[in-house]
Amino acid sequence: MAISDLGLYGPESVTWRIHADPSFAVGGLRALLLQALHPVAMAGVAANSQYRDDPWTRLQRTAEYVAVTTFGTSADAEDVAARVRKLHRRLTAVDPDSGKVYPVDDPSLLRWVHCCEVDSFLYAARRGGLRLSDAEADRYVAEQVRQARLIGVTDEVPRSAADLAAYFDDVRPVLRATGPAYEGLKLLSVPPMRWWVRWATPAAPSWGALVAMGFGLLPSWAKRLYTHLPVLPGTELTATASLRALRTAVLALPAPVREGPHLKAARARVAGVPVRRLEELPA
Repeated sequence: MAISDLGLYGPESVTWRIHADPSFAVGGLRALLLQALHPVAMAGVAANSQYRDDPWTRLQRTAEYVAVTTFGTSADAEDVAARVRKLHRRLTAVDPDSGKVYPVDDPSLLRWVHCCEVDSFLYAARRGGLRLSDAEADRYVAEQVRQARLIGVTDEVPRSAADLAAYFDDVRPVLRATGPAYEGLKLLSVPPMRWWVRWATPAAPSWGALVAMGFGLLPSWAKRLYTHLPVLPGTELTATASLRALRTAVLALPAPVREGPHLKAARARVAGVPVRRLEELPA
């Protein structure tokens, strides 16, 4: 079996450990809340996305993209990324302050989205209780350079946790919560549901709890940028305790129940393939 069947990362990677962990969904919500704080990036979402009418579809597509590029074959990952790159080439975002028009695939915007995802998945995994050494955290950030290249960012991509922290220090002066950011937060927190789902099932409060965890895990500086929201003391401790309880409960479920279809397919695909070192996988 060809080594490319291991995909971009393979079962020995830190990426597989983090993206297969129950904390992953909360990390994804944190990433969306963090991404919304870039005025131009959020303007691009507001102008080009159907999230207002169908937020569930946007969430599903984002989750599907990450799952395919993480656990799919190299060919699958390149195919889905090529479709996203083609879409991005047709879209623009307008700076709400200057009126300058940016292509959605501007490297600075793609880098912002990438760094928010990497930081959020890593942070949620560690806060949720996944044991990762500092060296493994650095390895994860370095592995994720492949994701950045896949979407079109070819340089100035953080390669360690320290690089990632330095990036956020550099970009913070341009960040703020605009009107579309608050609109996105509201839709994310209270998405449309069929009346019987909202009132006859625990779906609404359960989803609200996940979003609250994602918000609670934001950096303190990011929470403060949502100036219209009260930031209560202890929100991160509460979010951490809730996430750890959720992760413990999910891990108690049998693997066939808790694992998604892409991870199941990846495990089946690589079964019996000799274990290769990450350095031997395609760059």
